[in-house]
Amino acid sequence: MDPFEVRMQFLALLRRLNASQQSIQRVVGFAVKYFPGCGEDLWDCIVEECQKGSVNSRINILYFLDSLCETCLLVKTRAKGQDRESNLYVNFVARDLGKIVENVVPKGRQGLPNLVSTRQILQSWRSKRVIDPQTVDEVLTSLNDRQLALDATNPSSSSHHQHQHAPLSRNEVFKRIEEDRERHKRLRERRWVQPITHNPSSYHQPLLASFMPLTNTGDGAQELTIDIEFENEWETTSDWNEDDVEAATEEADLCFPAEGEGPMDLS
Repeated sequence: MDPFEVRMQFLALLRRLNASQQSIQRVVGFAVKYFPGCGEDLWDCIVEECQKGSVNSRINILYFLDSLCETCLLVKTRAKGQDRESNLYVNFVARDLGKIVENVVPKGRQGLPNLVSTRQILQSWRSKRVIDPQTVDEVLTSLNDRQLALDATNPSSSSHHQHQHAPLSRNEVFKRIEEDRERHKRLRERRWVQPITHNPSSYHQPLLASFMPLTNTGDGAQELTIDIEFENEWETTSDWNEDDVEAATEEADLCFPAEGEGPMDLS
């Protein structure tokens, strides 16, 4: 297929994209297959459609990018030689992340339906290190600032935004509800899974955690998945407080009863 035909077919697939995994994987497979000769051109198509499509189609494109990044990293893991240095479309996503999010969550109340889902995907990318956490944090901060500015607007301004954008039809609302259910189900299924693609050079028989080398966030692709998982757990753990002392004391009393007391009940 020549590049023009590849572009036309890809645009057709993007315009038929919906929330189902079958639809998303069809577009992902096409994009990865033709990346070597048409990667830049196909990425321009994605950005284009993200600017022109409806609010519903834009969030579909963001979920498509989520699956595309995951597939690209898996391809990188299985590649050989110099191909292991290529992140395929992940570099494009990182480069244009701000522009993509701005299109998926447009300014004003029109973008509110996509706000929560966009945050969830960005947080998933940050926790899995799909994209540099600092880049994701900058985009999340921008989203939060925009929401605060929107909340601070006066009622007359809010009503102006509501009249500026035509409301969705009843069928479109029900379609959006069904698609959101499908998307959130998929996101919950994958939220706890850590990527297997970090540190691909050591992708062989797994070692015990105690024998693995120490890595840091700045190590990029060489950062071990177990270190990423530990950091995510550490960030969500509260500081040591009185409740922890009481819990530890209770556990100690159960394990090591005082003299004269019976052994711990293991039934």
